[in-house]
Amino acid sequence: MKLSCTRDNLYRGLSITSHVGGKNVNLPILSNVLIKAEGGIIKMTATNLEMAISCLVRGKVEEEGEFTVPVKLFSDFVSLLPEGQVDMEVKDEALHIKCGSHSTRVAGLSASEFPLVPSVEGGFLYTVPSSNMSHTLSRVLFAAANNQSRPELTGVNVQFNEINEGAGKVVFAATDSYRLSEVVSHCGGSTEIRSAIVPSRALAEIGRVLSVFKDDVEVPGAVEFVLTENQVVFRFGSVELTSRTIDGVYPNYRQIIPTRLETQARLQTDDLARSIKAASLFARTGLFDVLVDLDTTNKYLRVTGTDAARGENSSTCEADLTGPSNHVTLNYRYLLDGLSAMDAQETLFQMIDANNPCVLTPAVTDPTTDKFIYIVMPIKA
Repeated sequence: MKLSCTRDNLYRGLSITSHVGGKNVNLPILSNVLIKAEGGIIKMTATNLEMAISCLVRGKVEEEGEFTVPVKLFSDFVSLLPEGQVDMEVKDEALHIKCGSHSTRVAGLSASEFPLVPSVEGGFLYTVPSSNMSHTLSRVLFAAANNQSRPELTGVNVQFNEINEGAGKVVFAATDSYRLSEVVSHCGGSTEIRSAIVPSRALAEIGRVLSVFKDDVEVPGAVEFVLTENQVVFRFGSVELTSRTIDGVYPNYRQIIPTRLETQARLQTDDLARSIKAASLFARTGLFDVLVDLDTTNKYLRVTGTDAARGENSSTCEADLTGPSNHVTLNYRYLLDGLSAMDAQETLFQMIDANNPCVLTPAVTDPTTDKFIYIVMPIKA
């Protein structure tokens, strides 16, 4: 194999593929990236057996072939190269690289040892605007569970043409059973009603790919989703990511979203975040609890943190309140996560009582953009 491409194109390809593989004692080949030069096309592929990602790299192929090299080592080295053309050739079970005054040899493994990444046939094709996708992922991924005791909660429930929202809408929802984040966005493609539990890591990789291309003038307008029985394929320009979906039934989270709310506070998002951060300094270690008081008579929301060893802090912020005065104890980290995802100057904080979930939404909604709702479960005494 003999080929050449620019340093920038090569580094972009490695940036996209370098995070999927990983160390595996039984299969060291999984730490490598497969470089394949065929038909004038350079293709890079990495896999961890659960997920595979590939991308096309612009360049010139002089001799066709394929070879694998350790992706982290290769990526770290390419990041140090100057701008210009990078020449690569496979000789004596190694990849020889030349760029300007730099010359190196990277030992690798035969491509025949690399796991076969089968192509996915059939399935239902949907599209989500790429301008919406990054924003959507930043609003839901953090709410997925890290604990494998309930595998379905480690993924994001993606529902296309969901019956409650209607055709042309896609719902992304994530919960760890302590909080819930849901975004309703626009979609195109198939009109079939379909859903899948997509691993959070796969969606995080898509988010990273989108960030790599964010300044590209030729960035595609949409991310393609192809859903099959047990796999999902994402396509974005020259990148394709395939992942297994998570088996199981996602919980009917809509049951916990309150339909009747007693007290509502409309306030500045930054003011609320500052009050929570101040109170959090005195929250109890391990419990992360703060008391939220809504005083409708004096028109303020107060956040209090109390720790027997460190002391107490109460911070108030002005709010437009309706309904009876109320209070609830919440995990301050979950509150701050929701506010960080709010992306709105004003937030609506709504609740029933101290024993029911609280609802946070942007105070002003635009029907042409995504719909966002965030639920936090109370800490009960």
